[in-house]
Amino acid sequence: MTGLLLALFAAAAEAVPAPTCSLVPGWTQQGPARSYDRETLFDYMDGNSEGYLAYGFARMLGVTCVNAASDQLVIDLSLMADADRAWGFFTSNRDTASPVEAIGSAGQVLARRATFAKGSVYAEIAASPDKDHRAALASFVAALERGLPGESRVPRAIQWFPEQGLQPGSIRLVPQSVLGLRLLASGWVAQYAVGRAFVSPQASPESAASTLAKLRARFSDVEPLAGIGDEAFSARDAYLGELVVFRKGASVAGVANVAAGQDARPLANALANRLP
Repeated sequence: MTGLLLALFAAAAEAVPAPTCSLVPGWTQQGPARSYDRETLFDYMDGNSEGYLAYGFARMLGVTCVNAASDQLVIDLSLMADADRAWGFFTSNRDTASPVEAIGSAGQVLARRATFAKGSVYAEIAASPDKDHRAALASFVAALERGLPGESRVPRAIQWFPEQGLQPGSIRLVPQSVLGLRLLASGWVAQYAVGRAFVSPQASPESAASTLAKLRARFSDVEPLAGIGDEAFSARDAYLGELVVFRKGASVAGVANVAAGQDARPLANALANRLP
């Protein structure tokens, strides 16, 4: 990680207020407040820190709160690399069987767990013992959300994916190796009936063109396609099946795992038309 990124992380961390139990009446702090960085998070997470680090984790501030009924809330605020990654980490960890609520950029309050993203912060609260804690969780979530800096908006990349045929809730930020391809370092995926749409922003149009050329050399049965983005091709892969891949400006995008008998070109073209 560069010195500039570390400096930005440090400045952002200073702007994130540490959670306190006094945010909601009737709760007091149990034990010392917590603070972890990229080097020490492993110990707190019992070795389960890889997911946080993949989404650009920089620092965690936490506190444990108890009330007179011996209920316990473990509150942790994680500063991620940016707002997109905070939202992406929420979506990767949300309860897919429960609806997403309008808390920050997205959130959920369940019986024993509440999570949400706002700005570059991912917030999580774990409640015990085993009973319904929704009222207490909702109170803390509301107080935390008010005090956190940053915007309460979904990533702009959501707008890139055409609505027609989109599987609800399927858009994901992939922090590493989109479609399992190391050439596509990070990006976005969404599920459609016709296949999996993806967008991997690159540093520049030139680097996107270079990445597209490397992908073209990697796949088999490559055929050039006209009229989609700036340049495009169809191909086949042992794991990704039929593909349509294109470049639009500084992005490499397309549709993978095309369903049998389906034509992915209309979706690829609609996706290209939405990209900047």
